Amino acid sequence: MRFDQLVRIVNAADPFSINDLGCGYGALLDYLDARGFKTDYTGIDVSPEMVRAAALRFEGRANADFICAARIDREADYSVASGIFNVRLKSLDTEWCAHIEATLDMLNAASRRGFSFNCLTSYSDASKMRDDLYYADPCALFDLCKRRYSKSVALLHDYGLYEFTILVRKAS
Repeated sequence: MRFDQLVRIVNAADPFSINDLGCGYGALLDYLDARGFKTDYTGIDVSPEMVRAAALRFEGRANADFICAARIDREADYSVASGIFNVRLKSLDTEWCAHIEATLDMLNAASRRGFSFNCLTSYSDASKMRDDLYYADPCALFDLCKRRYSKSVALLHDYGLYEFTILVRKAS
């Protein structure tokens, strides 16, 4: 369900390149392959263990690279970030918001056609919220993306999880 929302940024009719920031073991690549997407995929993760696991899982697969890094170093048609803004541990809201904005700036710079990301929503049930997780204001992030990156921004907040996805499409 989560990937269904994130890949709505992609024009599936054409082959495309994609950066997957926070790729983990490569679950998004599994999703793309299972649906027949023709993609040049780069997975980026800060965890060496995850990058090793992903590289082993997809060993020999053409057009798939996995990199251990915190920053995206190549431009692609699209970039996605799934779940990377959820765990803030003991970071203050102001620090975490600055981190999110800097990461969105990076996603924008690394993407020719657009980018997408998700966050836990501030509309979550208060009784289920945890102090080590960050619950973003979807309206504030929509506004930021609309003002800073593109006039074509979509906020998806209707798919049954306590999160939202934002799609930022660039003018062609």
